[in-house]
Amino acid sequence: MKPKFKYEPAAALAHLRAGDAELAALIDRVGPFALQLTTAGSLFEAMLRSIVYQQLHAKAAASIHGRVRVELAKHGGTTPEALTKATDAALRGAGLSRNKLLAVRDLAAKCRAGTVPTLREAAKLGDDELVARLTEVRGIGPWTVHMLLIFYLGRPDVLPTGDFAIRLGFQRLYRKRKDPKPELILKHARRWSPYRSVASWYLWRSLDTG
Repeated sequence: MKPKFKYEPAAALAHLRAGDAELAALIDRVGPFALQLTTAGSLFEAMLRSIVYQQLHAKAAASIHGRVRVELAKHGGTTPEALTKATDAALRGAGLSRNKLLAVRDLAAKCRAGTVPTLREAAKLGDDELVARLTEVRGIGPWTVHMLLIFYLGRPDVLPTGDFAIRLGFQRLYRKRKDPKPELILKHARRWSPYRSVASWYLWRSLDTG
């Protein structure tokens, strides 16, 4: 099933334009809101991909991710149960480092234990609770969960202040001399709520447009 936003983009743009002149000018410069949600059958699938892609160039990560999925397919598909059946040797042979192998093993265990919710369960949880629960998985930090919330779950009000590009985009847009502290960004972004995810997307795009 194609993922859907948990908000109406047109309403988000109207709200952001009305409350922030600099951001409104950026929206005009970048153009239409074109964020495409990534399809995932489960949070296990999405988080597995996130772990594999960490600290790798996209092409290399995609190759490893593909090989891991092939290995899991031998045991029934991209599921926690399949990962528990795959051997360490097979997963290392697919390209996982030792640390990533430990991380995906922990991910599978946390999924089976219910720490990582199903997508149906996740829909009933707030952003903060999802951050708290998903960061219990080895190798998963707040930044990774924020990306899941924005790009997989379509949540409207996520602001990843730990993201370097967000801070740089904010610094340039509002002409700050120094790298802005998260507290400064969060204070300014009160006017963006409840659509801080959309504002974040435009800050990312601002670095593409100059």
